[in-house]
Amino acid sequence: MDNNKFKPTWESIKTHTVPKWYDDAKFGIFIHWGIYAVPAYAPHTYELGEVDSKEWFANNPYAEWYYNSINIGKGSTYEHHIQKYGKDFKYEDFIPMWKAENWNPEEWAEIFKEAGAEYVVLTTKHHDGFCLFPSKYTHFNSLEMGPKRDITGELTKTVRDEGMRMGLYYSGLIDWQFANDPIFEDDDMYATACPTFAYADYSYNQMNELVDHYAPSVFWNDIGWPKQSEYMMPYFFAHYYNHVPEGVVNDRFNKIYHDFLTKEYKAGSVNRKEKWEMCRGMGFSFGYNANEGDDQLISVKDLISLLVETVANNGNLLLNIGPRADGTIPEEQVRRLKILGSWLKVNHDGIYGTRCSKRVSELLDNGIELHYKEKDGILNVFADHLQEGKNEFVIKDYHGELRSFDASVEMILEDTIEGLKVIIHNYSSEKYVLGFTQK
Repeated sequence: MDNNKFKPTWESIKTHTVPKWYDDAKFGIFIHWGIYAVPAYAPHTYELGEVDSKEWFANNPYAEWYYNSINIGKGSTYEHHIQKYGKDFKYEDFIPMWKAENWNPEEWAEIFKEAGAEYVVLTTKHHDGFCLFPSKYTHFNSLEMGPKRDITGELTKTVRDEGMRMGLYYSGLIDWQFANDPIFEDDDMYATACPTFAYADYSYNQMNELVDHYAPSVFWNDIGWPKQSEYMMPYFFAHYYNHVPEGVVNDRFNKIYHDFLTKEYKAGSVNRKEKWEMCRGMGFSFGYNANEGDDQLISVKDLISLLVETVANNGNLLLNIGPRADGTIPEEQVRRLKILGSWLKVNHDGIYGTRCSKRVSELLDNGIELHYKEKDGILNVFADHLQEGKNEFVIKDYHGELRSFDASVEMILEDTIEGLKVIIHNYSSEKYVLGFTQK
């Protein structure tokens, strides 16, 4: 193998293609864990993309943005902080309180595997600048402070030991240890965040450090890349792809380059022609938010619907977990992961390794949603919003009537789709019909 296949030119970099493993994977686990897990506070307000950015940042539901939420000097999080900790209590004062005393990386990896995840993406440095890995460029990291552990290294090993791929998130544009002007709206992220050449070098060096030490299968950059060093992008990509031949990167590189597009809650635009990824928390936050109990998290039914709709339209679902400061994953999050894993075991063949069908997802007049995926000559049809009793729906080229009572189901066919075996899936833990072949 040519270890220098990619050259540091855009012409060379743009020959890279999305690796098959990523297209096949369909489901991954995102992890936001850091200093912000100690205060674990944000108002439960909106999904990203629902309101104007000025209103968003004033009522930010992302607990991992706690630093900025108190820095803007108003709003629910600021008032909570002043009341509970006092105006002289700095964000960095939380570091000794983050001990991760009950963290068991092997247990995490086992949970992710049971959930059916094919890959994991860990937030190695969020916007607060605290690194979850030992870095020669800063002492502000988890080996020297707080947990006193190489969180990235330990988790990378256990995830790979369980047969999953490991990806790493890095906040490429924002680091409040370098520039901490409050962010009140989207434009501030690019106008005031980390405007120095010093940070541009720091960010570039740390990105390469992560590649060299951990060889992540996914390099998930956030927000953007410092403008001062955009000319260095192809050097980074060449180094990454040569070091990790099956590596893949997202689209948060100043809209200059990507392997896959991203959608975050309701923000971002995607299409079926390009590979994309949906990322979201189980509630409205990525970091652990003690305000979000079981009733504020996505229902299991809606979670399965989200996965199916995403995969049917050429996407992967990157579902976030937000661990507590002690290293435990909240029970209500674990429960959802385990139920989803059970469902995926039953419906495995209709999710993993599938490709977009020419048939686009459709909402029928009777409220039933149909989603289509193809694999090895099989058309997998996922029928959502079925009711108790008789359900009828028409798929082009055949008419099917689905009758359900208790756990047994009968499928009546008038015509079949030429050349394809058809499998009908329901959203319960059982397949409605295991399959039938063309006569």
